[in-house]
Amino acid sequence: MSVKEDLRLKLDINNVFAEMIGEEHGLTVKELEDAKEEALRAHQNILEAEAEGKMGFMELPYKQEEVVKELKETAEELKDKFDNFVVLGIGGSALGNIAVQTAINDPHYNLFEEARNGYPRLFVSDNVDPEGTKALLDKLDPKKTLFNVISKSGSTAETMSQFLLARKFIADAVGEENVGEHFIATTSKDSGYLIEIAKREGMKKFFIPDNVGGRFSVLTPVGLLSAAMTGVDIEELLDGAAYMDKICREDDFWKNPALVNGLIQYLAYKKGKIMNVMMPYSDRLRDVADWYRQLWAESLGKEVDRQGNQVNVGPTPIKALGATDQHSQAQLYMEGPFDKIITFLEVENFGEELEIPGAYQDLAGLGYLGGHSFDELINTEKWATELALNKRKRMNQTLKVPEVNEFTLGQLFYFFEFQTAVTGELLNVNAFNQPGVELGKNYTYGIFGRDGYQEKKDEFENSASHKDDLIL
Repeated sequence: MSVKEDLRLKLDINNVFAEMIGEEHGLTVKELEDAKEEALRAHQNILEAEAEGKMGFMELPYKQEEVVKELKETAEELKDKFDNFVVLGIGGSALGNIAVQTAINDPHYNLFEEARNGYPRLFVSDNVDPEGTKALLDKLDPKKTLFNVISKSGSTAETMSQFLLARKFIADAVGEENVGEHFIATTSKDSGYLIEIAKREGMKKFFIPDNVGGRFSVLTPVGLLSAAMTGVDIEELLDGAAYMDKICREDDFWKNPALVNGLIQYLAYKKGKIMNVMMPYSDRLRDVADWYRQLWAESLGKEVDRQGNQVNVGPTPIKALGATDQHSQAQLYMEGPFDKIITFLEVENFGEELEIPGAYQDLAGLGYLGGHSFDELINTEKWATELALNKRKRMNQTLKVPEVNEFTLGQLFYFFEFQTAVTGELLNVNAFNQPGVELGKNYTYGIFGRDGYQEKKDEFENSASHKDDLIL
């Protein structure tokens, strides 16, 4: 078996079937067989859309040799010049960056110089809360700080507000003429305000492919630059994605786990499992669940289908963390509504073996722990939760991760992106737009007085006022 095969993700779907959880809430192999042709049509539609240039995320593992070289050279050139690398972005311009950092680097990367191995600290500023924003800038030396502004349009209100503040922060310290040396713009190559600003200021620029949406952009410079700036092997990330891409192209249904899982998610949704829980049993993968939550919610929560019919579909994604959330959410999963499908992420080999010391042998409720290990304990907790869910007739499945590294993380990102595309096809919705998000943005633009959005401002000002007696 090759090294790559040793590191292949494996999907265990035993616990979605009636044999494990009963006929009322479980699926049957026959149900999947009966719907298999529908899934294969969805698969073919995705491959045809890719051939037409509409599935940009599928191109990313293969068409970035030059940009990867430039990203690595940039990181090598700048890592000794700056102590802090700050990402200004929101949603798809932030969540992937955080997930990569958490998964690959030392859990205390920012706190200890030896954990960084010569690379700068990473901060991802993904909200416009005034207290958090000011607190970060107050603690940074502007002369030793590099900002990465990420916005395809350059008009994202949150990101560009942060940029304007960060620009003043830098200009006050180094002068207007030197501002560009402290910023890198990641944006659209041919349009938008940020590319214009980058040119004016002489900023270093990286580009987001036009056919890749924000929530699918972690394997573009959006996520790869901060990864390279913190010492992550970005070539291995892309190699992992390429390996999973080959698996996802398999047209034998039962040999394509992303296709099988897309169909399972669809059939589970039709069966009333409208909540989708992602529960990694690994601190390193906790933020992959956060990234997945946006991917699933924005891609599949839609008012209309492809024909314009009002359908209001979309499973609700929920993030959890094992074993932590056994003590906060598991009660609901075990005894609450039968409306969830739970996907566990199980790490088979942790990077550390940490033994539980033996003591208090005379105390039966404690002495048994000695001689076991923490990796043994966390996976035993997962297996026990899985069995308990089965006993309660709750649908669950497990994606097994041999170990957490760049190659397996690249697989995870690509697996979930492809599975989302499949599920979108089966739900007959456009998984690559987000009209609901755009509506909220447009109201913000109007209320803030942006030209061209007066109608939205008028709507806000003429909306129903809140009654004082209903504010308690």
